[in-house]
Amino acid sequence: MAIEFTKYHGLGNDFILIDNRSSSVPVITPEEAIKLCDRHFGIGADGVIFALPGENNTDYTMRIFNSDGSEPEMCGNGIRCFAGFVADLEGESRNKDKYQIHTLAGVMTPQLMPDGQVKVDMGLPRLLAGEIPTTLANADEKVINHTLEVAGKSWDVTCVSTGNPHCITFVEDVAAIPLETIGPLFEHHPVFPQRINTEFVEVVRRDYVKMRVWERGAGITLACGTGACATLVAGVLTGKCDRTATVELPGGPLLIKWADDQRLYMTGPAEKVFAGKL
Repeated sequence: MAIEFTKYHGLGNDFILIDNRSSSVPVITPEEAIKLCDRHFGIGADGVIFALPGENNTDYTMRIFNSDGSEPEMCGNGIRCFAGFVADLEGESRNKDKYQIHTLAGVMTPQLMPDGQVKVDMGLPRLLAGEIPTTLANADEKVINHTLEVAGKSWDVTCVSTGNPHCITFVEDVAAIPLETIGPLFEHHPVFPQRINTEFVEVVRRDYVKMRVWERGAGITLACGTGACATLVAGVLTGKCDRTATVELPGGPLLIKWADDQRLYMTGPAEKVFAGKL
């Protein structure tokens, strides 16, 4: 059976999106997703995203297989692409610009904006060590500017979950970080029992930071939406950032806001690349 797909990207963080509305089970396996994501022998992507039937009165359910076959709880760039994808699927029958999406990290609410951007209500960040999870502190404590030894160096890290786990460290020159060697050491560090996404961040101004990311299960990517949200939270918690800031990623900028009601909002693009059949 031929399976139709559409390729999308959010600031270069790219995904294969599949219409899976006829079943609550993904139509391809994690092993097949690995092959499809291969940039030499497959389509090439950071992950495969499935649009499944909604659960608990939501419009749709989103599931993701990373390029290594693992399944993350959520993906910030991915959910923006997801919103554009389901809007295209609905076509002329579409009667809304905001969706309630069920994910493993809870319900997320992306909204299609008139300028083509997608704004996502990412919910409340989780700050306790047990929620990340990490053993850097007691389960009921926050991890803010804790010291972590990696590759013979002491790093000041702050940990935040924005649906999936993030470790943020602020550096003088983000371009100088050897991401391909240091990233895996963070991801697989024993203090992170479910592995970790790691953001290296250079503060240019309180409302503008540069970020590079090593994503759990995907490696170096051009952008990470949940990581950008976690970066802003870490910047506020450490006194380095305002509550609204532009996070500049290798693929482009995201606007992140940590509102007074503690909810996180992410605004950025989602662009269709091409469609095909497997």
